[in-house]
Amino acid sequence: MKILGIIPARYASTRFPGKPLVDIAGKSMIQRVYEQAKKCATLTEVIVATDDERIFNHVQQFGGVAVMTADTHQSGTDRCAEVAQQHPEYQVIINIQGDEPFIEPEQIDKVASCFTEDGTQLATLVKKIQTTEELYNFSSPKVILNKNSEAIYFSRSPLPHVRGHEPQQWLYHYTYYKHIGIYGYRSDILQQVTLLPVSSLEKAESLEQLRWIENGYRIKVAETELETYAIDTPEDLKKLLKSL
Repeated sequence: MKILGIIPARYASTRFPGKPLVDIAGKSMIQRVYEQAKKCATLTEVIVATDDERIFNHVQQFGGVAVMTADTHQSGTDRCAEVAQQHPEYQVIINIQGDEPFIEPEQIDKVASCFTEDGTQLATLVKKIQTTEELYNFSSPKVILNKNSEAIYFSRSPLPHVRGHEPQQWLYHYTYYKHIGIYGYRSDILQQVTLLPVSSLEKAESLEQLRWIENGYRIKVAETELETYAIDTPEDLKKLLKSL
């Protein structure tokens, strides 16, 4: 099975313009993500997909592989679908977030391993929530799983509601998971989900994966114990640099 890792990267981020090119201890963010992805044993190739020549040229300068894509894509999934159409030789596509410079190769490999099961359509990664602060962080989506390790709902709110207990005690009575934003798609399924219209649940939560669930697609889930450090704003970067 040939698996293609794609790192969608755009320059015009609302909250952090130019984020892929920001310096993190001597290397750009996109270079760090690319180098981590290249360490994955399961990925046949890694490509940066961008709509900006500055990012494209930078990736080529450090020896990476990059392609230019349309500037009309609304999500990383749509950008991945364009690249996947140009590479029909790959059976599985892994969408690697371009704002997690220290993602562990093991985490990418876990998502890829979901596709050893023939029935897997889509896959993603979760981690157990350890603190009440994490549980009530509305920027961090939570995931509800079924008995087959499939995601049945994503929410920015802490779900489910634990009846009979104070919210500050919920973690002691139920195992909650947060979503780690890396996706895997069977190649034909990727082309299908990008054609789906925006769904009502997706609009409500602003989470594109709810569109897939609402239309009957199944999302296999792998669990990691490793933390990730997503950088959404300049403030996130300052905190990361301080910790380094």
